[in-house]
Amino acid sequence: MLPLLRFAADGKEHSYHEAIDYISKLFRLTSSEVAELLPSGRDRIVDNRVRWARFHLGKAKLLESTSQGRFKITARGLETLQTNPPEIDMKYLERFPEYAEFRALRKTADEAVEVEDKEISKKTPEELLEIAHQTIKQDLMREVLIRVNETSPRFFEKLVIDLLVRMGYGGSRSDAGKAIGRSGDGGIDGTISEDKLGLDSVYIQAKKWQGIVGRPDIQKFVGALQPHMATKGIFITTSDFTDEAKDYVSRIPARIILINGERLAELMIEHNVGVSTSHIFEAKKVDTDYFSEE
Repeated sequence: MLPLLRFAADGKEHSYHEAIDYISKLFRLTSSEVAELLPSGRDRIVDNRVRWARFHLGKAKLLESTSQGRFKITARGLETLQTNPPEIDMKYLERFPEYAEFRALRKTADEAVEVEDKEISKKTPEELLEIAHQTIKQDLMREVLIRVNETSPRFFEKLVIDLLVRMGYGGSRSDAGKAIGRSGDGGIDGTISEDKLGLDSVYIQAKKWQGIVGRPDIQKFVGALQPHMATKGIFITTSDFTDEAKDYVSRIPARIILINGERLAELMIEHNVGVSTSHIFEAKKVDTDYFSEE
């Protein structure tokens, strides 16, 4: 993380590929080392590690995305370099409130995996498969969220359309495409049919927010629904919502669904948006009926 932050210290916009090239040369990686793949064979190790470093530095607000696939250092990032830290790791980044809050969101899932690891000798093979599956899913969710945050606003709009159509909203994709991003009316990004018959409309706010979404933003969205006599809305963000925002939607007559970055990634995986099947493992058992001689 520290070398990547130093790379961006010139304050200019940099591409992901420029960062890969810089890190590869800095660590004097050979061509074979640069080409080395993850066990899955789907990504280079150096690409994966730089991407994760950039992701964590972004969560701590030391780097910021400027456009699709590009980033630059922030004022906080420059201030951090001025302190001349010997290294930057996840523990170091927890001194920044945004990153500490992000880590708190991951803590429950990560602790669950740690508990399973300690108890691994007590598990059946089937249970171990389930643990491995959950671990892979958590890693995939994080990877999906990284990619989503790297997309342009236009691509993110397409992503939201694809996901909602896969979930059964909006009728055809063309109908959904006309709805999302059409309005921009006082906090509303668009509307989409709740079902294929178009019996009811759902109002949508979908943004790649940099910070945590608070109650005022949700109140603005709810207020924008009132002139339309609307009672249903979906608020999608790549970040997260404050407890006050969550409490607010639980106490109002309108039905507002909050989808944060983690839930967005989970839904994308569930409905096969932006992901594809890598491996299929079959777990078989003995067919007792076959061996019955009666």
